[in-house]
Amino acid sequence: MVHDLDPLAVARDLFPDMPPGFPFENFELEELILPSGDDMGIRSDDDDIKEEDVQTQSGFGSCIVIQNLPKAPEEKYEKLMTVVRTIASKLGDVRDNGIFMPLDETTKTTKGFAFVELARKEEADAALLDERFVNGYQLDKNHKLTLCRFDDFDKYAKVPDEYAPLEPVPYKQPENLHSWLADKLGRDQYVMRHGDNTVVCFNDGKRGRADVAFQREYWTESFVQWSPQGTMLATMHRQGMAVWGGPSFTRINRFAHPNVRLIDFSPNEKYILSYTSHEPVSARDSFHVLISIWDVRSGKLLRKFEGPVDEYAVGSSAGPNGALKWPVFKWAGGREDLYYARLGRGKISIFECPHMGLLGKESLKLDGVQDFEWSPSEPLLAAYSAEQGNQPARIVLIKVPERTEIRQKNMLNVSDVKLYWHPQGTYLAVKVEAWTKTKKSTTTSFQIFCVKDKDVPLEVFELKNNKERVLNFAWEPKGHRFAVVHGDGPRPSISFFTMRDDKGRLGVRELKVLDSRACNTISWSPQGRTIVLAGLKNFNGQLEFFNVDEMETTATAEHFMATDVEWDPTGRYVATVVSHVQQMENGVNIWSFGGRLLYSSQRDKLYQFSWRPRMPSLLPPEKDAEIAKNLKQYTKRYDEEDEQLIMQADADVLHERQRGMDEWKEFLESRRNYAALQLDFKRELYGARFAEKEFTIQKVMVEQIIDVKEEPYNTK
Repeated sequence: MVHDLDPLAVARDLFPDMPPGFPFENFELEELILPSGDDMGIRSDDDDIKEEDVQTQSGFGSCIVIQNLPKAPEEKYEKLMTVVRTIASKLGDVRDNGIFMPLDETTKTTKGFAFVELARKEEADAALLDERFVNGYQLDKNHKLTLCRFDDFDKYAKVPDEYAPLEPVPYKQPENLHSWLADKLGRDQYVMRHGDNTVVCFNDGKRGRADVAFQREYWTESFVQWSPQGTMLATMHRQGMAVWGGPSFTRINRFAHPNVRLIDFSPNEKYILSYTSHEPVSARDSFHVLISIWDVRSGKLLRKFEGPVDEYAVGSSAGPNGALKWPVFKWAGGREDLYYARLGRGKISIFECPHMGLLGKESLKLDGVQDFEWSPSEPLLAAYSAEQGNQPARIVLIKVPERTEIRQKNMLNVSDVKLYWHPQGTYLAVKVEAWTKTKKSTTTSFQIFCVKDKDVPLEVFELKNNKERVLNFAWEPKGHRFAVVHGDGPRPSISFFTMRDDKGRLGVRELKVLDSRACNTISWSPQGRTIVLAGLKNFNGQLEFFNVDEMETTATAEHFMATDVEWDPTGRYVATVVSHVQQMENGVNIWSFGGRLLYSSQRDKLYQFSWRPRMPSLLPPEKDAEIAKNLKQYTKRYDEEDEQLIMQADADVLHERQRGMDEWKEFLESRRNYAALQLDFKRELYGARFAEKEFTIQKVMVEQIIDVKEEPYNTK
C-alpha cells in the first residue's frame, strides 16, 4: 500500500536545521518563516511596544453621524433635510446620495440623527476636529449638534458589561534628555547623515577629533531634525515621524502621519507640526495639503488643517508654479508656545494654544497682506501689506493678543519687501525695493524699527549706491551691528553698520566696507564679534574669518566645493560642509572661531550635517555682561585644562600605538604554533626534497640553425 508522502515532512526529516519550507520547491510564501527569536540582525523599533488588538475597519471610515437633531414630523422632513444638507456641506465634499436621515415607522418622526458620507476618510477626520463642532454646534435653543464616527458604534458595542481593572505597568525610569549638556569637557554634538547611516558625534575640537556618541543604520527614510532646544531628534518614516532622546537615543514618542514630508517644532518643543500633500485623483481635483499639530509629550493629535494647496499658497507662502513654501504656520516667540499663525487672503489667522482655536474666533483682517513674521522674543507680529489702488503699501507692528497696532509705516511705489527680525527681538529691519520714476529700475533702502525703545522710533538708511543689488543681510546675534552684502559684479562688497554709537545713542552708522570679496554668504557667530565671509558653490569654498571688533581678517582658508557653513551653538567652532550636492569630496571641516582647521571628516554621500542646539541661557543680560568683563579671571584655569587635554591627547596617541603593537605581537604568537605544524607537514610531504632550496621553473625558447642551402631564383 502506497501512502501519500508529504514533501515538507520529508524535508523536515532530511534537513532538520533548515527553516520551514526548505527545499524551495512547491512551497507557499507564508510557510517560509524565520526561526523563533531570529531577527536577521535587523533591529525593530516595535519590540518594546505592547501590541494592541487590531480592529478591522467596517468600510465606513468616511461616514459620520450628526446627533441631537430635532425629531421632526413627516411633513417637516424635507425642511429638516435642507438644514442637514447645509450643515453637511460645511464638513466637506458629500458623496452623491450621501445623506440619510432615518424616519421612525411607528411615530412617523425623525429619529434625531442623520448619516453623512464624505468623499474621503481624511475629510471625516478633519470634520471631527472642526472647532465649530468639537464643543457642540448650537442649532437652536434646545438642540446642540455633535458629531461622531460611524465606526465608533461597533467599538462601543464591544465594551464589556463588567469593569475589568487594568494591570499596573511597572514604572520605568526614563533617560535624562539633557544628559549631553553635562559632558565634563563641555563638548557639543552634531548629527551627520551619510549613505544609510546616521551618526551623532561629540565635537572634541581641543583634541582635534570627533567621538561617536551614537550611530544607527536605516534610522530615517528621508532626513533628521533637532528640536529647537536640542532635547530631541526627529526621524522620518513612511508611517509618520518619531522623536528620540537621552544618552542611548531611546524613542520618546511617535506620530502616525503617513508619507510625512516636512515637520516644524514649536520654539519651546511643546508641539510639532507635520505636513504632507495628496495628488489630485481626477482632472477636476487639485493638490491637497494636510497639516497636523501634535502634542510632543503625549503624542495626541490636537488639530488638522486640510484643503487645496491654493488655500495655503498665499503671498510669501506661495512658491514658483503655485508650490507651497514651508513653514506654512509660524510660531510666536517668547518662553511659552502661546500662538501660531498662517497667512490667508487679506487676513492672518492666529491660533491660540493649547486649545488650538482661532484667537478671538476671527482672523486678523489686513487688506493686501503679503507677508508676516513673529518677533523671536515675544508675541509681536510684523506684517507687510502691498499697495492696492490708492492705498499705499504698509508695514505694521501688532501686539498679540490685544491686536494693538504699536507702529506703522506707509510706503509708495514698492516693488518688494523683506522682513529681518533681530534674534533678540530688539530691532526689525525692513528691506524695501522701490520703483524709480521711470519704472525701469529699483532702489533699495532699509527701514529699521527700534522695537525696545520708547514709541518705537524708526531709522531709515540707504547704501551709498542705492541702485546696487542687495544679496544678503544679517544681524549680529548679540549686539547692535549688522552686515550687508551688496554689488552687481561677481565679487560683491560687504558693509558693516551699527545701530548705536559708543555712548549708546541711537542712529545708523557705517563702520567699514570690504570691497571686492569672493563672498555670497555671511554667517555670524552666535556670540557675535566674529563673522565668516564665505564664497560657496560657484566661489569654490573661499573662506574669510573676520573680527568685527577689531575690523581685521584673522584668517583666510579654502574648503573646496563647500556648500554650507554652520556655527556650533557656543560660537567656539564652525563647520564647513561639502554635501551630496557635489559628487566628490563630501565631508566636513571643523574650524576654530579664529579660522584654524582642527580636523576633517570625509563621508561619502553626505546628505545632512546639523549641530545640536542648546537651551537658551537662564542668566540675565547683566550677568552675561559681568562674566564677559571678568573672563580673564577664569583664563588661567581654562588654559590649564586645555594643556591637560592636549597632553592627554598625546598620551592617547602613544597608548593607541602601543596597543596596536601589542595586538600585532599577540597575533604573531598565536600563529607561531600553526606555522610550526605547517612546517612539519611540508617536511613529511616532500621528504628528501624538502631540503632542496627553493627554485623556479622557467620556459625559455632557443632558436638553432640546422641547415642552410642556397638555390638560384628563376624569374621566368
